[in-house]
Amino acid sequence: MINYKAVLDNISKAVEPLSGQGRNADYIPALANVNPDKFGMCIVTTGGKSFETGDSAERFSLQSISKVFALAVCLSLRGESLWKRVGKEPSGTAFNSLVQLEVEHGVPRNPFINAGALVLADIMLTSLEHPEEDFIAFVRELCGSSTVNYNLEVACSERKTAYLNAAIANLLKFHSNIECDVERVLDFYTKICSIEMNCKELAKAFLAFANHKEKFSYAGVSLTSSQVKRMNAIMQTCGFYDEAGEFSYLVGLPGKSGVGGGIAAIYPGCYSVAVWSPRLNSKGNSIMGMKALELLTTETMESIF
Repeated sequence: MINYKAVLDNISKAVEPLSGQGRNADYIPALANVNPDKFGMCIVTTGGKSFETGDSAERFSLQSISKVFALAVCLSLRGESLWKRVGKEPSGTAFNSLVQLEVEHGVPRNPFINAGALVLADIMLTSLEHPEEDFIAFVRELCGSSTVNYNLEVACSERKTAYLNAAIANLLKFHSNIECDVERVLDFYTKICSIEMNCKELAKAFLAFANHKEKFSYAGVSLTSSQVKRMNAIMQTCGFYDEAGEFSYLVGLPGKSGVGGGIAAIYPGCYSVAVWSPRLNSKGNSIMGMKALELLTTETMESIF
């Protein structure tokens, strides 16, 4: 039996030498002001046990991690037809690249780059009667907390500087891959990214994807075991922007990162794990978070490979 608490405490000490490396996502003003020296980590097992270390109880902005929840909603709404509007392939380019979208005629490479998530936002806006309320209700049920919410300050901060995302959204609109008003899509997209959780809440939210053989039905969002399995595959290949291969090589778990410094990952059938440290590398992934998860699977010898 692995002592996960001891493992996490050891990891927390082992990543300390990296504490000064990288920088916050300062292109979003509200994220630039977050204390860069935070570090928290939590594991939640399919048996219901949780193990924590560091600043695991402090909430942070999920940013692109929320795209996993958006994908779950859209896959529930549209099924296989979803893949006509967004692909399933790794991007190989930056998460906010316009070049690839132009070359591929407005069909985003996958749901986790910004272009793909903007399409997901559009689908929810056209399919749900109350998109903001329905989406947060789903997220709250996943993580088991009624107080998890959008951070409107972060959303507003991101929206005011969303020039590149606006360009992406307009290009999608040009190629008829956005149905709603572009401004409405951008507003909803930034709200989705602004959701805040702590490491324990995030790990619990991802437990549903780790436990994919169990019934997935939360707040009206229902997925088959096969659909959840395929979501995990997309997390494995596309969850870390153009560093997905490196994460697979070093860590070996399906997961998703966000520029708020969070990473959530799963060991299917066993546990989910969330880690948070705001300083990012040049690819937009948490430096201490990446190392912490590498150490976790190395020490426990638990990965999908």
